[in-house]
Amino acid sequence: MGGGGSSSWRIFTYKELHAATNGFSEDNKLGEGGFGSVYWGKTTDGLQIAVKKLKAMNSKAEMEFAVEVEVLGRVRHKNLLGLRGYCVGTDQRLIVYDYMPNLSLLSHLHGQFAGEVQLDWKRRMKIAIGSAEGLLYLHHEVTPHIIHRDIKASNVLLDSDFEPLVADFGFAKLIPEGVSHMTTRVKGTLGYLAPEYAMWGKVSESCDVYSFGILLLEILTGKKPIEKLPAGVKRTITEWAEPMIIQRRFKDLVDPKLRGNFDENQLKHAINVAALCVQNEPDRRPNMKEVVNMLKGYDPRGKIMPLRIESAKYKEELLTLDQTSDDDDGSGSPEDSEYGVFGAMEVQKIQDPYKRFGYNTAVTKYV
Repeated sequence: MGGGGSSSWRIFTYKELHAATNGFSEDNKLGEGGFGSVYWGKTTDGLQIAVKKLKAMNSKAEMEFAVEVEVLGRVRHKNLLGLRGYCVGTDQRLIVYDYMPNLSLLSHLHGQFAGEVQLDWKRRMKIAIGSAEGLLYLHHEVTPHIIHRDIKASNVLLDSDFEPLVADFGFAKLIPEGVSHMTTRVKGTLGYLAPEYAMWGKVSESCDVYSFGILLLEILTGKKPIEKLPAGVKRTITEWAEPMIIQRRFKDLVDPKLRGNFDENQLKHAINVAALCVQNEPDRRPNMKEVVNMLKGYDPRGKIMPLRIESAKYKEELLTLDQTSDDDDGSGSPEDSEYGVFGAMEVQKIQDPYKRFGYNTAVTKYV
């Protein structure tokens, strides 16, 4: 199904998937994370597939499997990775997708394809806009609305034409009509987490907007969301970008691998959009409809450059738990801490936004 146009999916047998992946061979392995492994395969009718094989069938894994299958079964959009099928065995849970030959955005920015520089400026803007359009669909067009909760470079897959497809809905939340936000355990990847979500577990569409802002900066700059510096110091992408934006040194922000081949007006425009998305207070961030319009040049707000970018700083005790800046395996999640990441960020004078701005706590759901 790939880009979501088709509604056809089916139930696979374990025997079929075992044969398609050459017995889940190490040679067929595309990647591995906390959830399990993903394998390349080819069905008897010649279809190339990616098979996610969950590592352990405990209640947590069962829930994530059920959520992902349900969400994937609902979405139909060219920029969302759709469901090809799944397999449920006695102790096996597998999800089947179309194989994406250009793998993930992560592999091109920081991984095995980074040196080839296949992502020129035009492709980067195409990936940014397409990813934003996929999120717009989740937030505003599908019912109930869906919050992804794990927007990051490894979850943006690229087809043969470098069209982006947002993937991995294992952490997604379906939001009932009229509910402004939910309170839940913190999931996701450090560096992309919105402050209100990281500190209080308050999740809303605006959390995805924040994560998209970080992703957009990553696309433009080629920098990781959290970088490891000498002496073990870690720095977030917003901390790195902030002084250059204040000094309006926009060219210095661009990924040097582009060798100066970029559109300066588009760059300023995109940096502005990113700066708006990563504001600390969720009510000040644009929604994804506004983000898409700004990226396409339809919203006049996108032409007003801010003088600074806000930077939420993770405290050292949380940064020591993070592995994503070193391993790029997406496993650096704060969810195992007893308190999530409450108190693990430093944001000047920030208060719980849902209390501060008088949101109706009657619609808050605890899950």
